[in-house]
Amino acid sequence: MKISVCGKGGCGKSTIVTLLARELAARGEEVLIVDADESNYGLHRHLGMEKPEDFMEYVGGKAGFLQSRGADPKAFLNQYFKGPWTLSDIPEKYRTEKDGIKLMCSGKIQAVGEGCACPFHSVLKAFVAHLQLADHQVAILDMEAGIEHFGRGIDSEMDLLFMVLDPSYESIQLAKKIAEMAAAIGKPVYYLLNRVDAAAQQVLIDAVPDEDKVACVIPVNPVLLAEGLSGSALTVRMPEIGRVADLITG
Repeated sequence: MKISVCGKGGCGKSTIVTLLARELAARGEEVLIVDADESNYGLHRHLGMEKPEDFMEYVGGKAGFLQSRGADPKAFLNQYFKGPWTLSDIPEKYRTEKDGIKLMCSGKIQAVGEGCACPFHSVLKAFVAHLQLADHQVAILDMEAGIEHFGRGIDSEMDLLFMVLDPSYESIQLAKKIAEMAAAIGKPVYYLLNRVDAAAQQVLIDAVPDEDKVACVIPVNPVLLAEGLSGSALTVRMPEIGRVADLITG
């Protein structure tokens, strides 16, 4: 199964991706995480892994892509993605592995004036379109903040979408837009309410487009906050995340 995890900036996507991947791996699933957020530099730390080389380098890097693609980016990418890919086809330099979890990174913005993240998204879409997963294999994409990934068509390659909401007006408004876009491409979307206290819980539940699609409500967890703040590997295991894993494996 291919899963997109999306939401506004700072809502906790990378934290939830980490916890969910560990829960799935503990159940015997083989998990691939794709770090698709070009401006987030902490996901590998959450996982206690080294950051792999950017997958963008597989097609010659950002500069090579821009210089070589010509008028037909699709034809350029077809040189690299000619047929089905499996998890074992991912070159070793572009993945790190630990405890049943593989981590890839589509690419990161590194320098002032280097240009937009469009090449990262083009390569990522080609990769996920060709990726074929076997039983008990799950790919989780940690998307960049907002909805540009919908505009790029990456979510059209997904089987399931999870949107993370924190207690904010911006999350509520974004949930409505993501529900609209998911419906337009025929993809199911579930809502994960994160860092929620009693005062905010019902407000968020009432605000999402479909209350039945609230997959879990995750309370504020002091240990998780401390680990995230320090850049340590996350160690917390939460029953709420277990319920999300049930949606995937059940």
